[in-house]
Amino acid sequence: MSNGPIHYREISAREPLEVARKLQQHVHLAFLDSGKDPEGLGRYSYVAADPFGVFRVIHGVAYWNGSALDEPPFEALRVVLNRYQRPAHAELPPFQTGAIGFLSYEAARLIETVPGMVPPEAHMPDIEFGFYDVVFAHDHAENRSFILSSGLPEHDPLARDKRAEERISWLISTLDEPTPDEALNPVVDKWQFDMDRTQFEAAVSGTIERILNGDLFQANLAQRFVTALPADFDPLRFYANLRGMSPSTFGAYLSFGNVTLASNSPERFLTLKDRHIEARPIKGTAPRGTTAQEDEKLAQGLKDSLKDRAENTMIVDLLRNDLSRVAEPHSVKVPILCGLETYASMHHLVSVVEATLDKTSDGVDLIKAAFPCGSISGAPKIKAMEVISDVEAVPRGVYCGSIGYIGVDGSMDLSVAIRTVTFTPSAAQFHAGGGITALSDPAAEYEETLVKAERIFRAFRLPSGEEGQ
Repeated sequence: MSNGPIHYREISAREPLEVARKLQQHVHLAFLDSGKDPEGLGRYSYVAADPFGVFRVIHGVAYWNGSALDEPPFEALRVVLNRYQRPAHAELPPFQTGAIGFLSYEAARLIETVPGMVPPEAHMPDIEFGFYDVVFAHDHAENRSFILSSGLPEHDPLARDKRAEERISWLISTLDEPTPDEALNPVVDKWQFDMDRTQFEAAVSGTIERILNGDLFQANLAQRFVTALPADFDPLRFYANLRGMSPSTFGAYLSFGNVTLASNSPERFLTLKDRHIEARPIKGTAPRGTTAQEDEKLAQGLKDSLKDRAENTMIVDLLRNDLSRVAEPHSVKVPILCGLETYASMHHLVSVVEATLDKTSDGVDLIKAAFPCGSISGAPKIKAMEVISDVEAVPRGVYCGSIGYIGVDGSMDLSVAIRTVTFTPSAAQFHAGGGITALSDPAAEYEETLVKAERIFRAFRLPSGEEGQ
């Protein structure tokens, strides 16, 4: 069926992870996975592969399908997005083909000068998006599945319509093929910590001293965990384990050549739809209790924590300032401040910041105004990033960057890439951290990193995802 530029077909409901498995051998597999809150933020999941184009920024230079572009990275991204812009269908899932990918944390240096920022690792692009003309979409609230196609990169209407129908048929036939056999992963339980307890607590104490000296108000510090992988390790199997134990609203699995990402993020960075902007910063974390009474006590303690509320409010103010750069005057609002949200292993304080994008700006301007999210950098943002680079001394890669989509209609939904594992062919790494303020306790901050890391450690230890489901 066609609705102007977007062709679509509703098919029998399919489980998105199963669709991802069927497409696992295709290039640039992208799976945006909502495993929590089907009636709200987690309503839709998307799977795509075999893009017609790849936009990549490496060492500050933008490339389209391997050819260098003349424009600076974000302007080059804008040019490519505009080239393939199409109107959307109001009654279909929000992402109706377009770009899926990531921005690494170090992409911030392409927007602002960050003194001392550690450069990215050689294998890690600053930015990478696949441009997909055919997408599987699943509506979790109504248990409905769709295949959508734009027919791009064809521009002639007849050629575009023909390609759209051919691509829909291709994806349907692929989904009808048997799912490849999958073996359980070997257990991985040997990790190298970048900092031991003494080193991390010293880093926190040093940051508190900088805060008390007036250098900054808050900084998000993390430590990195690295492991070697056996040759037969399957990152998608790992991701299935992780989502089985801890469903998240903004999960993602991207298999982009030598870099594969498995993200279990609960945090939205930015969404843009019809000029409406929303950000949902998370600051403030407490573990779940082992009994209902203990769980309620921990949740209430988080809500009453002066340190966590101060930290959350500080980041809300930072985001309000960031969004005001590209928002209509007086449109920035905070409908929820320090609301409690509960996940499989943690409670969080989450705020909501909304605004209306001004008529002279687009999604690329919005990203440039707010990236990286203040909740994982600190305040003031540039100074906090300088402190982070000084203390951590290693690149973050996609951790604390962003993962998500930019649709053909200019709509956008991006996560904050926390709880995110980066795989290369022979190794895996991830980070865990927290916000440091003048009220922080170094020992408690170290323990918080371990609480956040434990679900990921467990997903590597288990050959199957049965435990904790």
